Amino acid sequence: MKIVALDGFGGPEVLRIAQAETPHPGAGEVLIRVAAAGLNRADIHQRQGNYPPPPGASEVLGLEVAGEIVERGPGAEERWRVGDKVCALVPGGGYAEYCVAYGGCCFPMPEGLTLEQAAALPEAVMTVWANLFATTPILAPRLAAGDLFLMQGGASGIGTIAIQMALAFAARVASTAGSGEKCRFLRELGCERAWNYRTDDWVAGARAWAGEHGGVDVILDMVGGDYFARHVELLARDGRLIHISTVHGAEVALDLRKLMMKRLTLTGSTLRSRSVAEKTRLRDGVERHVWPLLRAGKIRPIVDRVYPMEQAAAAQRRMESGEHIGKIVLATGSSDRESSATRRE
Repeated sequence: MKIVALDGFGGPEVLRIAQAETPHPGAGEVLIRVAAAGLNRADIHQRQGNYPPPPGASEVLGLEVAGEIVERGPGAEERWRVGDKVCALVPGGGYAEYCVAYGGCCFPMPEGLTLEQAAALPEAVMTVWANLFATTPILAPRLAAGDLFLMQGGASGIGTIAIQMALAFAARVASTAGSGEKCRFLRELGCERAWNYRTDDWVAGARAWAGEHGGVDVILDMVGGDYFARHVELLARDGRLIHISTVHGAEVALDLRKLMMKRLTLTGSTLRSRSVAEKTRLRDGVERHVWPLLRAGKIRPIVDRVYPMEQAAAAQRRMESGEHIGKIVLATGSSDRESSATRRE
């Protein structure tokens, strides 16, 4: 099969097309003929040598795919049959013509979506569900109806999904983004406010938006670093600060007195390293609560551009540029097109 391989670690130029043996599904797995794969920031970190795959996972980049099941492994979920169209969360291997996935990490194709659109869903939807809505033995859902929710970097793939899911569950939403165009798009998506973090005082804007509420209830943050202290100041009493990335740095300082006086909850998580059992529980929650919203058109994947896999380097350069709105997707079929989808999909 054809894959996108790495010639060492470094910039996008290390990506190349190569041939590899088609994998076979193991216990509990299915083999998917990949039509499209979603890009994620983790792919860039892995390409740079900073994010190795978990033990036993494919070294090939790619954490989410959409396509057709062509083979079942022993003990795979009974619901899946050869010929089923699915999208799936995978621990690696997505930038390829074939990819194995655990049956418990697969979703049925959402009605009315293309495979390219479906490939933009698994990583973002499961990340948002895990961090904002899923319950654990010690945590209730972190976002509830009526809460004021601030999404940092709302024009990203995760951000556009998080905003739509928050709105669908009746939260009030505001966001930051890196340009006026992106802010206009986010307001069209349903945000009450959107601030350009390069030019606007988004902290003052969010405080004014919160008004008598006393602050923001929930912040989903991919920035970290110097944003941390501003978030602590901005949160309302009993506020929740949730970290899913550290673009501005992982080390921060915390005044514990503010944490105690405001009764704040600080959490963070990653998705890739979770067990199959955990991911299956998340999949079940998403399918039960979010898939009906997709069918009803209340949530839609925002696809920025679709690149053929031969242009994986160009696709990752676009992600690194920060100019995209929504998800960037690779299509496995050869094509001369640079883009077959718009960000309005």
